[in-house]
Amino acid sequence: MIIREVIEATETNVLCESACHSHSSKGRRLPEDECPVRTVFQVDRDRILYCKAFRRLKYKTQVFLSPEGDHYRTRLTHTLEVSQIARTMARALRLNEDLTEAIALGHDLGHTPFGHAGERVLAELLPGGFHHVNQSLRVVEKLEKNGAGLNLTREVVDGILKHSKGQGALLGRRSEDLPVTLEGQLVRLSDVIAYVNHDLDDAIRGGLIRHEDVPQDLRETLGENSSQRLNTMVTDLIKTTMNGSYEVVQLSVPIADQVSALRDWLHANVYMAGAVEDEFRKASRLLRELFVYFMERPKELIDYGGRCEEGETDEIAVADFLAGMTDRYAMNLYQKLFFPQPWKAV
Repeated sequence: MIIREVIEATETNVLCESACHSHSSKGRRLPEDECPVRTVFQVDRDRILYCKAFRRLKYKTQVFLSPEGDHYRTRLTHTLEVSQIARTMARALRLNEDLTEAIALGHDLGHTPFGHAGERVLAELLPGGFHHVNQSLRVVEKLEKNGAGLNLTREVVDGILKHSKGQGALLGRRSEDLPVTLEGQLVRLSDVIAYVNHDLDDAIRGGLIRHEDVPQDLRETLGENSSQRLNTMVTDLIKTTMNGSYEVVQLSVPIADQVSALRDWLHANVYMAGAVEDEFRKASRLLRELFVYFMERPKELIDYGGRCEEGETDEIAVADFLAGMTDRYAMNLYQKLFFPQPWKAV
């Protein structure tokens, strides 16, 4: 008996018709023998969970730069909350939980240190621009496992590549811009559901805003606290997707509008707040100077753990190195390279 086949047969009986079944996967870029115990999406989830880029998310900024408080979110805890929210809704909708979890755990692997401030710096410095979505793809296809990549299934790669929403409308996107699987679409909306809630929670905890500052109409519609807001959004998405005959994963128009409004309010009052931006300006300068340093000394990349892929420019190699850094590694390296060091007797 092959355990994987038993699991695949169970999926056939349990998952809805619109779900992505493991045995129907379009496969991997490089064909390989299947695991006798795990489905292809379970394998992908485990590869992401055990990769180095995933562990580094623990020390990458979500909103607050390298927070000292133990209860502020980091990029890792954000990822785990996205996964939890997405899996809850996947089970309710009878979608593939393993595929959902794999996409959720891998969606932010390419994020820079210092959050979107680091992303903006690299976007300005690289001739072809920089986006964490494309970097996440490079991580899983080229950078992990010493250049071999993780060789994930096409469905997981697609979900990672198309998870970003930017600051545009949550609804009304072209079908070609959406993930090809409902599981990928589910993670895409779980991402925004997670961060508008936990970023608001962290901003209140950090004293940037008060609960009363949140517009009253948003509190009345979405809820007065994180638990109520999550329940509103999750329940609405499940019901709206079911009522739409599973054609697309979506929120209702009224709730999507309110979620977008809350996201825009957070951009104006939290992400762009003076206290946050002041620290990110310092972080941006730090990354710029590190970029210039290694562009002038590309051979030193290897000494500090970077890689130089054959056929790629120094700019790409330096960007890969900087994007992979944690906040604290970037700050410690900057101090080592640019600050005078106490003399140590031989």
